[in-house]
Amino acid sequence: MALAAADGAGGGHVTDAAAGANAFVAVHLAEARPLADRLVPLLDRPDAFVAELEAGLRNLADPASLDELRRVVPGGPVALGVRAPLTRPIHGAIRRACRGRPDSALWVAERAEREPYLEVRAVACTLLRISFDDDPERSWQLVRRMARNADNWIAVDTLAGVAALGILLESFRWAELEQLVYARSPWERRLVGSTVATLPFEVVPEDRPRLAGGPALSLLDQLIGDADENVQKALAWALRSWVHVDPTGVGRFLDEQAARAAVDSDGHRARVVRDALPAVDPGRAGRLRAVLAGVRRAPNAPGTSKASRAAIAFGDLLAVDGATPIARLVPRAARASGAWVDPPIQELERSLAE
Repeated sequence: MALAAADGAGGGHVTDAAAGANAFVAVHLAEARPLADRLVPLLDRPDAFVAELEAGLRNLADPASLDELRRVVPGGPVALGVRAPLTRPIHGAIRRACRGRPDSALWVAERAEREPYLEVRAVACTLLRISFDDDPERSWQLVRRMARNADNWIAVDTLAGVAALGILLESFRWAELEQLVYARSPWERRLVGSTVATLPFEVVPEDRPRLAGGPALSLLDQLIGDADENVQKALAWALRSWVHVDPTGVGRFLDEQAARAAVDSDGHRARVVRDALPAVDPGRAGRLRAVLAGVRRAPNAPGTSKASRAAIAFGDLLAVDGATPIARLVPRAARASGAWVDPPIQELERSLAE
């Protein structure tokens, strides 16, 4: 979707690019299907599976697609440049072959996740969707590892669908997602918004209202005001998607955040609200645009989110007077008099000092 939008700069260019892409896919589709068939017998041999997958994907790579990707995501990600229609037969064959074999799916996913290429890691996401039913804990831990290693929005947003599935299967995973609002990596913070954005589309439309009782808006409330542009885009996406779940709650949220952005001249918060407005009714959208008139982001302005303020406060707690975290929690008089003695804590304090 993003690549198609990015190509919209010039009419003739788009037509030529689309025609070239379609021609490339038509020629190479005959190679993609046999590759999918070759991969299925290798599902119990992860190393061989990944080696065959990478070799086959290299033969399907389109340099023009890789150029498009680098234009849309400057500086990342590591990819081969395989167009999506050529990977669909692979994902479909793997899904069919792994039904009833969640252990094999997880085994191969763990191996595929260690590879750098975007297309290979996307296969890991498909495999994780299968393994969650049988081994949710190990599957979730692999999701977390992939989030820690992410360095671009495409990888994060692909992973978000898997994280959403994990939450739907085990609602206590919301608490683990909440931890990511304090993450140092903006990609882990983006995963919070992307997961909320994806959740409504992981269930049938008639089940979406059941999601309204969850903590989604609370998580967005903690992150809105984040200074990172990629996080801001995910938050706006999440709000546009959550309209399908709780339109009243989203409307109230936008009212509150717009008012706060106007009072504080908070450009980070205002951007998220503005980008979410296409999903609400025109009357409310017009009113909120008027509230936010003139509120713009200042260059290098610090984050204003609740999560960023909490992280800064916690960092200050750990860094006052150059003391170690545990030492600062003990009254100075007690430390000076030697009245406080707890060998296990002293050992931990010593290791922190080192």
